[in-house]
Amino acid sequence: MPVPADPTVLHPMPEQPRVVLLKPLVTSPLIEVGEFSYYDDPDDATAFETRNVLYHYGPEKLVIGRFCALGTGVRFLMNGANHRMDGPSTFPFPTMGGSWADHVDLLTGLPNRGDTVVGNDVWFGHGATVMPGVRIGHGAIIGTGAVVTGDVPDYGVVGGNPARLLRTRYTARDVARLLAVAWWDWPLEHITEQVRTIMSGSIADLEAAAPGGR
Repeated sequence: MPVPADPTVLHPMPEQPRVVLLKPLVTSPLIEVGEFSYYDDPDDATAFETRNVLYHYGPEKLVIGRFCALGTGVRFLMNGANHRMDGPSTFPFPTMGGSWADHVDLLTGLPNRGDTVVGNDVWFGHGATVMPGVRIGHGAIIGTGAVVTGDVPDYGVVGGNPARLLRTRYTARDVARLLAVAWWDWPLEHITEQVRTIMSGSIADLEAAAPGGR
C-alpha cells in the first residue's frame, strides 16, 4: 500500500532545512494552517510567524488552507498595520507610551477588514504580499512580487502592484467541477493513491478518482 507523507514533520525534506511545514510550526492561536502547506526560505523558514505575518496585534486571524505553497518572502500584513488618515498626521502617538498613551481612544475604531483567509492548493510566488482582510480562493496562483489588495477568485491567477486578475485557470463550469470534487478534503490515504491523477490528470479523471467515484 502507498504510504502517505507525514503532515507532522517540520522539515519534510531533511536535506533542505529551508522548507518547513507550517501546521507543526505555528503556535499562535490567531494563525490556522492546514496540513502540508509549506514555506520555503533560505534564511530562517522557522521564523515565519514573526517575519512573515506582520502587525498581527489581534484579534483577526490568518487562515491558510491545505496544500498551499508559499515562496520565499511571502508576507501577510494584518490589520494592526492601519493608521488614522482623517487628521493632519498619520503617526500613532499613543503607541509610543508616556502620557501619549492617554489618547489611545484615537486608535480605536480604525478600519478592520477582518480575517485574512487563503483557500486550499494556493501557490504564492516569491515576495508576494497580502493585505489585511483579503480572501484568496482555492487553486489560485499569486504571482511573484504581487501585492494583493482585494479578493482573488477560485483558480484565479493574479500579479502586479496592486495585483489584478490576469486570467482564470479554468472555465467557470470547470471551476465548479473542481470545487465539487474538492480533492484536498479526500482522506490522506486516498490522496496518496491518486497523486498522479491530482497532479497531471484531467478534471474528468479527478472526478472518476474521487472516493466512491462520480
